[in-house]
Amino acid sequence: MKLLGCLALLALAADVVVARQPLDFLRRKQLASRQAMPIVPPPIQNRAPKLNFYTDKTKEFYVPGTSIPDVDFDVGESYAGLLPISSKPHETRKLFFWFFPSVTGKAPTDELVIWLNGGPGCSSMEGLLQENGPFLWQSGTFKPVPNDYSWHKVANMLWVEQPVGTGFTQGNPNIRNEEDMAAQFLGFLEQWLKTFDLEGRTTYVTGESYAGFYVPYIVDAMYKRNDTSLFNPKGLMIYDPSLSYDAVQEQMTAYPFVESLTPLFALNATTMADFKRRHESCGYANFLEKYLVFPPPGVLPTPPQLETSPECDLWTDILNAALQVNPCFNIYHVSDGCPLLWDVLGFPGSSDYIPPGATVYFNRTDVQKVLHVPPTVWQECTDTNVFPKGDGSLPSALSVLPDLIDKNERTLIGHGLLDYVLIKDGSLLAIQNMTWGGAQGFQERPSTPFVIPYEGRGTAGIYHTERKLTWFEIDLSGHMVPEYQPTVAYRQLEYLLGRIKEL
Repeated sequence: MKLLGCLALLALAADVVVARQPLDFLRRKQLASRQAMPIVPPPIQNRAPKLNFYTDKTKEFYVPGTSIPDVDFDVGESYAGLLPISSKPHETRKLFFWFFPSVTGKAPTDELVIWLNGGPGCSSMEGLLQENGPFLWQSGTFKPVPNDYSWHKVANMLWVEQPVGTGFTQGNPNIRNEEDMAAQFLGFLEQWLKTFDLEGRTTYVTGESYAGFYVPYIVDAMYKRNDTSLFNPKGLMIYDPSLSYDAVQEQMTAYPFVESLTPLFALNATTMADFKRRHESCGYANFLEKYLVFPPPGVLPTPPQLETSPECDLWTDILNAALQVNPCFNIYHVSDGCPLLWDVLGFPGSSDYIPPGATVYFNRTDVQKVLHVPPTVWQECTDTNVFPKGDGSLPSALSVLPDLIDKNERTLIGHGLLDYVLIKDGSLLAIQNMTWGGAQGFQERPSTPFVIPYEGRGTAGIYHTERKLTWFEIDLSGHMVPEYQPTVAYRQLEYLLGRIKEL
């Protein structure tokens, strides 16, 4: 009986010890068990056989899936290298591409998705390596990992560095406007489609940031060629895009953005009061109150302070104030703080940063050899002016985009709510000034919850569709939506391609 009594006391003591474990300890154990569970990506049906595109024409571009430096797993079939922007003999201008065929059964013959980063002059290898490619090496991480939400699980994916002067591209930049850019891109794409026997395939063009210029002008040029045996565009998707003037997408909306995220910016009351006064005196407050409404009251007038005076340069002064409070403030994702993370591309936040002894991944000779490019000094965002005399084209929302919405099967525009580079309300204001499908702007304010089914993700923001244009506001995402919210971007790609009929 004494033994039983002792055992009972020991058992009770053990229960008390467990019960007195701090909540933080128990939560960490619970979280660790969840993190150890494998993430289940969307199912892939009818996996395609290997080397769908290996031919006499493409073999010089073939990248063995186990040959990519520091990637310790097989990424599958891919092709990379340089192709000229025209079929002219001795053409010296060439664009760089990296092509990953889809791992689904249908896509290898049916669809092509093109991804472009912005800048102008920023490499689409950023998109491949840190956003939506088959493997990811994001800032602050030890080595590359497989991407469960790689876009090549949905369609054939082509990442292209362009215009000339960007990344690994070769030749001297000479474009004057977006029409020149699109002509050179289609010249390259024609060579590429013929090399990979993909002429006339259904094509979707996607991108982010300054690709708000690139993508619409490229798709517009495809339609104007009127040759579906070669170019067959069906839709486009752009994230946090340059759609209008900087005064609209930066200056006019800067103060309301900071006010809505006061705890993140942590600016003092005196500073905020001064920014509010200037927001009102520069005419921004009245303009937003009158024109950022649903439906719009009519064609929007020229924004105030189109040529920004120092007094009305709120965007820059807010940035400088934020950097005083948070030296690691990241304009691309405003919730970031110190320390500044090491980044294999050399651009971890608001500006470039390479710690002593570190090497930029695409500057390594072993990487360049695998990708079939000559020794090159590679920059994520080039110092070269890819528009030597400036970009002479109007923003796409004021030119080609409205007509494209009518022509496309679907057009998607998404915006991360933590992006200070280009601000969500500025993009909405640009949309409210467009006329497509027989009406101007959205007739109703976007409000429908956007729900992601993967991993029990739940609501990820809101969306709204009118007349073939779908708009997304994406919670917790900065400028690079596929990087910060990969499940969201994956779902949006499925919708763009018609894999899902409704959101």
